[in-house]
Amino acid sequence: MDFVDQIKKYYGDHVPGAVLEKNHLKAPCPFCKPDENGEKGTLVVYLSPDSYFTGYFRCLNRCRPGGFPLHFGRLMGIDPQEVPGYDPDRDPFVRDIVYPIKNLKPDIIKFTSLMTESEYAHFGEFGVSRTVVNEMKIGYNGRYLVYPYVLEDGNCYAARCILPGRPEDNFWYGDENFFKGDFQIFDTPEIERCQGGALFIVEGEDNLLTLKELGYPGIAVPTAADLEHISAVHLADIKQVFIAVANAPEAQLAAREAATRIGFKVRILKWPAHVRRGYALCDLARDKGQAFRSAVAGLIQSAKAFSPFSAPEKEHRKFFERVEQDWDGRAEGLRSGFDKLDRALSGSQGINIMGGPPKAGKSCFYMQVSTEMARRKTPVIYYDFENGRQKIYSRTLCRLVRLAEQDIRQHYDDEKVRGQIDGIRQDFRGLLQYFRVVTDRKLNPDIMRRQVDFLQHETRTDNTVVVIDSLHKLPFKDLSDRRTGIDSWLRHMEAIRDEQNVSFFVISELSRGEGGQYTQKPDLGAFKESGDIEYSADNAMILLPDWNPVDPISSKERVSSLWLVASRENSPGKIASYRLAFPYWGFVEL
Repeated sequence: MDFVDQIKKYYGDHVPGAVLEKNHLKAPCPFCKPDENGEKGTLVVYLSPDSYFTGYFRCLNRCRPGGFPLHFGRLMGIDPQEVPGYDPDRDPFVRDIVYPIKNLKPDIIKFTSLMTESEYAHFGEFGVSRTVVNEMKIGYNGRYLVYPYVLEDGNCYAARCILPGRPEDNFWYGDENFFKGDFQIFDTPEIERCQGGALFIVEGEDNLLTLKELGYPGIAVPTAADLEHISAVHLADIKQVFIAVANAPEAQLAAREAATRIGFKVRILKWPAHVRRGYALCDLARDKGQAFRSAVAGLIQSAKAFSPFSAPEKEHRKFFERVEQDWDGRAEGLRSGFDKLDRALSGSQGINIMGGPPKAGKSCFYMQVSTEMARRKTPVIYYDFENGRQKIYSRTLCRLVRLAEQDIRQHYDDEKVRGQIDGIRQDFRGLLQYFRVVTDRKLNPDIMRRQVDFLQHETRTDNTVVVIDSLHKLPFKDLSDRRTGIDSWLRHMEAIRDEQNVSFFVISELSRGEGGQYTQKPDLGAFKESGDIEYSADNAMILLPDWNPVDPISSKERVSSLWLVASRENSPGKIASYRLAFPYWGFVEL
């Protein structure tokens, strides 16, 4: 038996005279007192299988507030074991407070007696009837409307007084201990009545009244900022929560923060783009009149779950945008400038970690790759903890003008040398629009995310390359446990790669073998403190020089071999050999 059938049977068994009419169960209200003709009000139970409010009952005469099956069972004295959705292990919400003996009941009675046609007319402007106003025990003190904030024990210890038509003019009345925090919930008992069902949380008492007029269950907070006082524990037994706030950025932000705290069961009502700032349910009720019910139903239907996952439509669009980018050649900017490397890595995407012995040319190699990408207008952030910004720029300039750094320094006044530099300065300036060097020793993943966001926004692109030189010199919280720090950074890189469309080029150290020598065998196990490198790297490479890096006067041609030692999608093996065009700080793929 599915849940809807259980609900039908439950109410049918306990409400005499129940009749099923389409998606509603109707019966004489068991809580109403008969009128002079012996007639009772009509109890209606909503049974639409597609509705979030399936199982909600209410009396059309409003003899008492409605609720869901568990509340109905309490009112009727039904054994909880017979109630659909009953949880014997449920812990009820209890405040750690001793309620005072004195409450505002006499005051509320006095204020409600002062209500006149003028005050009821105020509510009638946005479609709220006298019946709903009286049901919520709203009163008048001669100048302000008085909204009683009833708590779980059924008593009121504080009320909010609002000048009609000017909600910004308000003050609290009663016991000041109940003016703040989670006591600022209008119609708190509704939470218990909606256990196992759905509930609205609304910004502003009058906006809640418009929903009460339609028969929806809900609570209100004075302002959107007060949503922060509603705890997830208090709503633990509510299955579905709808949040309705005014059409304002700060209100929407407060709603999202509340949804994040409460969890996946929240849906935030979204206003159409054309409505003005500050537009709320009262405004919609004024504008729509008799069509207000269908307008609210439309907002409910279109409200999206506050999901930790991207919407399927967004995932579909992002995937095919990426596929089309790869197919039609628009990913050309991610080319490294080395054809064999691009083929081996299938376009230089993902997390690409390269190791090698000291002085093998790892930094020089990635400087060339990253600046070539920047020349193709791909934004690059080079996180450098090895060389310094000036050295990176100087070596890039040497490579572009094909002059040794010493020649530039000694012959800068030479007309020919100046001509070569001037010819490349404009190209270098354009490169720097897309190439940013960061040497911040206080770098953390949040800073990296913000810098990626900024550069993507600044360059109006959605692809970014991040170079890290090097992995073992990234800032760690605990310097004594570098292995854990490296693994933590790799986890963050994976998230940034997936969420912000970032390709990483990371330099890693290698471990020394026997006798303190670096291995000449390209193997994944050669990475120093490799930790999660084998799991995180989309491609792991090792650059091995065929010459002696520690011999400063070596006359042998400086050729290095680059090996792909592990990959998620590509075949391991030798990628290519590279000749160092010394002293121009550039490599040539052989």
